[in-house]
Parts: sequence; structure tokens; C-alpha cells
Amino acid sequence: MKKILLISGLFFISFLNKSLANPLAVNDSLTLTVQQANALIKLPLKCYQQEYPNKTSQVLGSEKSLGTPQNLHPIFYGCFDWHSTVHGHWVMVKLVNDFIDLENRKQIIELLKQQITPEKVAQEIAYFNRYEEKNYERTYGWAWLLKLSLELETSPETDLQNLGIYLKPLTTLLIERYIEFLPKLVYPIRVGTHNNTAFGMNFAYEYALFSSNTPLKDSIEKNAKRLYTTDCNCPLTWEPSGTDFLSPCLEEVNLMRKILPKKEFIQWLKQFMPQIFNPKFDVKPALVLDRTDGHLVHLDGLNFSRAWIFYGLAHQYPKEFKHLNSLADKHLKHSLPTIVDGYYAGEHWLASFAIYALSERGHK
Repeated sequence: MKKILLISGLFFISFLNKSLANPLAVNDSLTLTVQQANALIKLPLKCYQQEYPNKTSQVLGSEKSLGTPQNLHPIFYGCFDWHSTVHGHWVMVKLVNDFIDLENRKQIIELLKQQITPEKVAQEIAYFNRYEEKNYERTYGWAWLLKLSLELETSPETDLQNLGIYLKPLTTLLIERYIEFLPKLVYPIRVGTHNNTAFGMNFAYEYALFSSNTPLKDSIEKNAKRLYTTDCNCPLTWEPSGTDFLSPCLEEVNLMRKILPKKEFIQWLKQFMPQIFNPKFDVKPALVLDRTDGHLVHLDGLNFSRAWIFYGLAHQYPKEFKHLNSLADKHLKHSLPTIVDGYYAGEHWLASFAIYALSERGHK
């Protein structure tokens, strides 16, 4: 009996220590707290200026094209790759904006001011203007850059608003790239990873609405309708693929939710994914068996991206989709405690997905 009590006590102490070390594991309310924000912001700060390991995804025009990540991308060179660094900047700006009592808030603003300068933005633009790099980060990184721009430009902090002004030339360039590219895309890219067309249009559409950018808004609406209006019976049972962090079916739903009036959207969704109207609709959270594997850990991201889409549907159309709130919660709870597990494979980007899911949960 004493042995059982001792073992039980040791197990409880071990669990308690682990929980205290990981604030995400003990908060069951799924409301983002300042304690969680303080834990989550450490992840992008940890790799904010960590140059290696790095996946540059570079096309070499000649030996002169070579350079270190920081030489090539003086702002977005950390956190393993360009788009993940953009994620990280968005996390920092988002949490600074949302939490006035965030730890080291002033120091984080100063870090951002050192990093985003007109000179460094010009260097980033020079890279995008290389002949070989016209499709660099198309459209996943483009989308996250516009997401970052939106957060900067809507910040209550004057210093961060100024950084949005500094970033504007790069933002404008990527908007031009969207408007040039979308009409050329004959078929949408229906994958669960970076090249997913619907995801790339989702964040861009939010920026177009905020900035009253009519050419970008019209281009996204026109091309989304062209690419997706006739779709039906999306094979949700085929998902997920082994390294997905996006749902091809649900990303399309999320985009059409935003661009179509309610009557048209409901009619379209009944032909595209009729099962989602069922109050008993269920999708199991994706399982990750090895979080040290940079590709397999993508599936934690899938749980977060599914969650934010379910929340979006439930908030916009509660009568039809209120039942999706609990399904979103299930996905969020499944992966939230894992993202501070000490493995760089997930740490360098998952905080952004988790924070966006949590923010969509609280958005009404």
C-alpha cells in the first residue's frame, strides 16, 4: 500500500511539475491568458534571430546568388525559413497588441523596430525582384506577410503602425503579385501544405477588405468563384494526408464563407460538404507520433487550422453551425499542450497557428 501511495505521489509530482512548466497544459478554458501569451511569445523570440538551421528555398541564378540567410533576408531570416519568420513576427505583434501587461513588452517593440527598417525592407524587395524569384513564397508566405501587415497597421502602438508604413512597399509588391498571378492559375492547388490556393487567398482577402484595396478584393472574389463555385462533394474522408497542416476541403469552405453572401454560401456548401450541417458531424483530431519530425508535426498545425475554420463558421452562422464550436475545441485541446515541447521542428512555427485558432475562438 505504501509503495502504491509513493508511486502515486511521485506520478502526481511529476505531472504537476510538467504542468507548471507548460502553462498550456493546465488551462482548460481555451481563453488566451497573459500567462499563455508569455509562454507562447518565447517561441518566436527563441528563433527570431536564429539563422541556422535554415531552409532558404532559393533558386540560384549564378554563384553570385549565394548568400547567408541574413544577407539574403535581413528581416525574415530566422526560424528555419522565410515564411516561419513572418509567422513569428506576426505572433509578437499580435500579442503585444492584445496584452498590455505582456512580459518584456517594451523590449519586444524595440526588437521589432530594430528589425523592420526601410533599408532592410528594400533588401527584401530586391530579393523578390530577382528574375529567378518572382514566385518566391507564392502564395503561402505572401499571405502571412499581408497578415503581419494587417496586424501592424491596426496596432494601437504608434511605433508598430510606423513599422507597417515601412513594410508597405513589400506589401504592395506582393499585392501586385497576387493580382498578376491569380488569373493565370487555371486550376486551384488542392493540397494540405504551403501551396494551397484557398489558404493563400484567405488572409489576402482579409487585408483587401481592411485596406479597401478594390483591385485585390475583386481579383480574389472573381478568381475564387471561377475556381471553386462548381465544386461538389469534397472528399473529406481522404484527409488528412501524412504531412498536412491545412485541410484542402475546409480551406475552400473558409474562403467561400468570406466572399459569398449567406444564401449563396449555404447553397454552395450543401453541394460541397453537406455532412457539415449535421449536428453530429465529427472529424477526429490528427495524430502525431513523432514531434521531432518536421513534416509529421505538421499535423498539429492541421488541428489548429481546422479549429479556426470551425470557429469562423460557428461565429458567422451560429444557427447552422453552432455545433462546430465543440469540435473546434476538441482539436485545439488535442494539440495545444504540445507546442512548447522543446522540439524545434514544431516550436519555430506552431505558436502562430495556435494563437490564430485561439483568437478566432474568442472572436464574435
